[in-house]
Amino acid sequence: MKAELIAAARRFNRTVTQRVGALDDEYMARGRPLAQARLLWEIGPGGAEVAVLRARLGLDSGYLSRLLRTLEGDGLVTVGPADQVGGDARVRAAVLTDAGRAEWAELDRRSDELAWSILEPLTEQRRERLVAAMAEVERLLIASMVVIEPCPPSDPRARACVRAYARDIARRFDDGFDPALSNPVHDEELVPPAGVFLLATLNAEPVGCGAVKLHRDAPAEIKRVWVADSVRGLGIGRRMLDELERYAAERGWAACRLDTNGNLTEAIAMYRSAGYREIEPYNTEYYAHHWFEKHLAP
Repeated sequence: MKAELIAAARRFNRTVTQRVGALDDEYMARGRPLAQARLLWEIGPGGAEVAVLRARLGLDSGYLSRLLRTLEGDGLVTVGPADQVGGDARVRAAVLTDAGRAEWAELDRRSDELAWSILEPLTEQRRERLVAAMAEVERLLIASMVVIEPCPPSDPRARACVRAYARDIARRFDDGFDPALSNPVHDEELVPPAGVFLLATLNAEPVGCGAVKLHRDAPAEIKRVWVADSVRGLGIGRRMLDELERYAAERGWAACRLDTNGNLTEAIAMYRSAGYREIEPYNTEYYAHHWFEKHLAP
């Protein structure tokens, strides 16, 4: 990566942290640093499970526990069984006290004031430019937060993604989707050395998947590439495709194949832009209208 890009990202981070008050020891003059204020905000009037807070904020368990103890000591939060917020009693949840709800409302008001102070010095045109730029930066930052890594196909998160994939294609295919009519993909085909299942997560929540089967004496085969609606348009599908290709290439495969349905126009466009060329059918997949192949760089 170019050094200028690294320098620009660091410069941006310095400007933002200074402008939003992240460097202040008392964020928004409320007597606590930003981390505590943000945690209080995320708990919110409805409360939240501790595990959800940990995943959403990307905090390790020890640090989150210390933050919660501080907020408890200030009389703003109570931590107990999640059934108090409609959850499982075996799970811990954080709930705002009356004082916590009042503090949350004050943070909300002051957050509006901070946003106003950022926009107010600018002309109307520059305000619109800044807000549009913020939206783009937010989308790109979210994209950079997505993690793609191997996952056992039997993992509950993998199962959930495959079910979502099936629901998605059933909605988009002309005649729906019946797994009994489709060529099966068995778990044992998606674990090393036979292949791999990759899971994409955002804040520990599954948002996409893909798999590659490493056939003996034949090109690798890409299967079940799916991305959740919440992260569509962020390039996650292309990243997943790249990771699957890389996995196959690193293990000596010189080409990848895949089949797809004609109604999946965005996927077809992605495959073509990624260098796949259409070939003759190489299988008898009931729902396939197009078959593609790509030669991989060593």
